[in-house]
Amino acid sequence: MSDILIVDDERDIRELVSDILEDEGYATRLAGNSDDCMAAINTEPPALLILDIWLKDSRMDGIDILKTVKRDNPDVPVVIISGHGNIEIAVAAIKQGAYDFIEKPFNIDQLMVVIKRAMEASRLRRENSALKRRGVSTADMIGSSPAYRGLIGQLDKVTKSNGRVMLSGPAGCGKEIAARYVHARSNRARGPFISVNCATVEPERMEEVLFGRETAARGVEPGLLEQAHGGVVYFDEVADMPLGTQSKILRVLVDQQFQRVGGTDKVRVDLRVISSTSRNLESEIAAGRFREELYHRLNVVPIAVPSLEERREDIPLLAEHFITQCHEAQGLPKRSLSDEAIALMQTMIWPGNVRQLKNLVERVLILGDGTGPIEARELPGDEARPTDDGRVVLTGALATLPLREAREAFEREYLLTQINRFGGNISRTASFVGMERSALHRKLKSLGVVTSSKSGARVARVDTSAETVD
Repeated sequence: MSDILIVDDERDIRELVSDILEDEGYATRLAGNSDDCMAAINTEPPALLILDIWLKDSRMDGIDILKTVKRDNPDVPVVIISGHGNIEIAVAAIKQGAYDFIEKPFNIDQLMVVIKRAMEASRLRRENSALKRRGVSTADMIGSSPAYRGLIGQLDKVTKSNGRVMLSGPAGCGKEIAARYVHARSNRARGPFISVNCATVEPERMEEVLFGRETAARGVEPGLLEQAHGGVVYFDEVADMPLGTQSKILRVLVDQQFQRVGGTDKVRVDLRVISSTSRNLESEIAAGRFREELYHRLNVVPIAVPSLEERREDIPLLAEHFITQCHEAQGLPKRSLSDEAIALMQTMIWPGNVRQLKNLVERVLILGDGTGPIEARELPGDEARPTDDGRVVLTGALATLPLREAREAFEREYLLTQINRFGGNISRTASFVGMERSALHRKLKSLGVVTSSKSGARVARVDTSAETVD
């Protein structure tokens, strides 16, 4: 979309206009009839279309071409020129979406002013539309843990390709942020990023939402796929897409075109598809709820997004990032985190992952009093923690065990938590808990605690096959 297409059945006029525009630094293409015009537009939409109303020996006149262009390429401004101008024709052209109407013989200076204004207006509309589509979400990826570095390494490998990516991971772990990261660093970064939440769209409306619709009363209403043309469409929780829609999306991936609901014309799109799921799609296929062929089309590059539990080292960085966000967006106090609060946050259970952490930070900033550091007592949870008089309140489960079993259970859970907090680093864990590294290794062995690799990080777990020794 970088040149001007000039359509006129009079060769002298289209060449004259072309020479003038090229002298002004514009690139041009020429067409003498409707077939050549549509072929040129289908090859590459122009930045602007200069269109004669009356085209001899053509299947379509200028108004027909105008309707088609504004339907399929609404961002392309159209300037109508005609040697048989009258008010009725001008009004009809403007109603169909023409930017302006100029009567032949036209004044060159007037034509240049209209062209410059039309292209500037089109540019502003595209930028405004892109900003609205992208919304306020950003592609900020925060972290330094091994699991985070492994994820970034995989994402960086797919940014410059056009391959389809399937992101998997539990809800709230940041799959959409990962998709936006890929988009922002790809050659489609200037194009739109359209997110489709398959879990929230009503099944009976899914096809209208994706493909758009055409009705006599309301005309053309573009769908999300059309809005994503030239950019990325992100199918969030793709397992929730209705089976009937899955087959049509499969056809779009193959042909890169579709029909609007109620329409007959083919709409061509240039899309990169990124999908995500928190389910096991192979199990969904076995249960008959997901098309296997679509799975293979979408799962070209599978990337697992780690849960917050797998990247506990990143919790302080993420929390500080969310504090800054809340301060800048809502004017909430920009508080720091105490060491005790950080330690507690790194040991908490996070079923909602990064989303839960963000919500927790916002809640603490809203409900907290003062601007000092966030303290552990301000954080929710039922975990055993010191009271004001130094006592530790036991959970119900520990309180019902004999002393020896309670001690072992506490030590096991305590050391599991600390090892995972430090990303599986035994040396850092030993330093924090105040043990020699060799003594910690012996203690872990006696408690049946082992470490293994997961998502690029070392994760501690209980080896159920190991025998606990005294």
